[in-house]
Amino acid sequence: MIRLKSFLFPVLLFAVGTVCCQTTPNNKKVTVSEFEQLLKNNPEKIILDVRTPGEFTQGHLSNALNIDYTSADFKTKVAGLDKTKPVFVYCATGIRSTSAAKTLSQLGFENIYNLSGGIQAWTRANKPTEK
Repeated sequence: MIRLKSFLFPVLLFAVGTVCCQTTPNNKKVTVSEFEQLLKNNPEKIILDVRTPGEFTQGHLSNALNIDYTSADFKTKVAGLDKTKPVFVYCATGIRSTSAAKTLSQLGFENIYNLSGGIQAWTRANKPTEK
């Protein structure tokens, strides 16, 4: 039994890491500097903050639209956005935005950029936010 557990744990860890961290051609996880540069290079874009409204009021990226990933109507709200515009998605640390980016991809959004490390990484890099 112990031998089976010691075999299954690394396999499970690999599978979870592979699935949760995958990107697809239309869904890319990017660094703070890449995110910032892509924002500058895409004048027609959607900046999507998927944190709660309370988190959003504590500080967010300029011109960000707040749609809470944990809300029951998340899919309905994002489905109404322009799927042809690049979407820049972020949350606090990158966990919710990874799930949100996967949902956006499934809904047919063409270009999704997910901020690795979320707004916490953004602020650690001394990038601007607004309240």
